[in-house]
Amino acid sequence: MTALATVPTAGPRPARTWHAVLRLHRVALIIWAVIFAALSGVLLWAYGPGASAARADWRRKCGSHGCGWSSAISSYHLAHAGVEVTIGAIPYVAAVWAGAVLVGRELESGTAHLSWTQGVSPTRWLATTLAVPAALITAGSTVLVLVHRLLFDAHKVPVTWNWWDDATFTANGPLAVALPLLGLAVGALAGLLLRRALAAGGLAFVATALVATVLSTARTDLWPSVTRTGIALFNPPDTAWQLANGVIVHGKRVANPDYGHCNGTGAAAKQCLADHGITGYYSVYHPASHFWPLQLVETGIVLAVTAAATAAAFRLLRRRTA
Repeated sequence: MTALATVPTAGPRPARTWHAVLRLHRVALIIWAVIFAALSGVLLWAYGPGASAARADWRRKCGSHGCGWSSAISSYHLAHAGVEVTIGAIPYVAAVWAGAVLVGRELESGTAHLSWTQGVSPTRWLATTLAVPAALITAGSTVLVLVHRLLFDAHKVPVTWNWWDDATFTANGPLAVALPLLGLAVGALAGLLLRRALAAGGLAFVATALVATVLSTARTDLWPSVTRTGIALFNPPDTAWQLANGVIVHGKRVANPDYGHCNGTGAAAKQCLADHGITGYYSVYHPASHFWPLQLVETGIVLAVTAAATAAAFRLLRRRTA
């Protein structure tokens, strides 16, 4: 009697976690994609027809006697300013979404635990939960930065647009990519800590705002500034970010003293300077060439905090599911 060879049957194929994340959060991910596409479209409009119309109106209506902004100029200004404000809000949306929906709600409702019983490890669940939105955010934010820089570099309308303004500085470099990833990581950590959607979303928002505010406040000190001193008043270039200026009195800096009557070149002005002990002037500023050092240093700090928050989230998850 011939023994029948038994063929081992394959076990159930592990679930594709990334596919489950896409299916579960497809509406939110589609909304993200639409937002990024809309913002890019607005910037491209401002770069093309918006800039052309605003430039034509500026030449026609603005001169040495002032300028009355037309609808074309206002629309151009509103386009880039509105996009910058929206880009600045993305990290907070990512933080609340990750804390309240991606992680907090999944743990609160028990959906995450159900996934862990279906052949998906907790570590794999968290990695995929974060990787899918992180990939979309990175791709979308990178496109926004590139298009924003295209518009900023080709700025053809003499409307004030300074590289050091907080919203412009963020949108003009990789910081606009790093901050949403920070929000995502902080939101995941908050969701794992509290395991309550509403509370986790609030904590994630506050933590992200705290990091962004601290870095924005300390931005001037992230790279050595330039200091110019001399016996004559020095005005930095129009493209420079001026941090401080004033006079030197008996070897000490005095910021913006009320010595306006000392201005001039006559004998009275010289006597006024001597009476107050003024021996020179100083100016502290960041030239336009400091944009990239400041941008990269701040981006590096944000990515380091993001990595720390992500590592803490995985460590906390492993400890709770051991």
